[in-house]
Amino acid sequence: MLHMIMSWLLHRVVFAGIAWGRPGLALVGLSIVEQRYRAVLSVQAGDPVVEVAARDGVSRQTVHAWLARYAEAGLAGLQDRSRRPRGCAHQASPEVEALVCELRRHHSRWVPVGSPSSLDAMAARSRCRRG
Repeated sequence: MLHMIMSWLLHRVVFAGIAWGRPGLALVGLSIVEQRYRAVLSVQAGDPVVEVAARDGVSRQTVHAWLARYAEAGLAGLQDRSRRPRGCAHQASPEVEALVCELRRHHSRWVPVGSPSSLDAMAARSRCRRG
């Protein structure tokens, strides 16, 4: 049912732009998910990935990623994803941060031997104060 609705919507928007004599401008009315879904449907209908990628102005690897995400999660998989990293490999553990904060509170005159900027950043993140 959803496939039929999306196909009808895509057909209306794309052919409405062609009827106005402005092909290509009709895609402005499509959301990112709809454009990606259109690409997925084209590949599933038998169009070569290279042609679909060229038509949409993306790499073939991107089209393959959309296909995999669609197979895994459906339309929800075609939404933009956060590019924020899940973690930071060089960030100190919470236990080490707590220990550093405790040492800074008890020994406010100590000067750090390591990189002062990284220790200050750690202290700022943990909101610990000296002395």
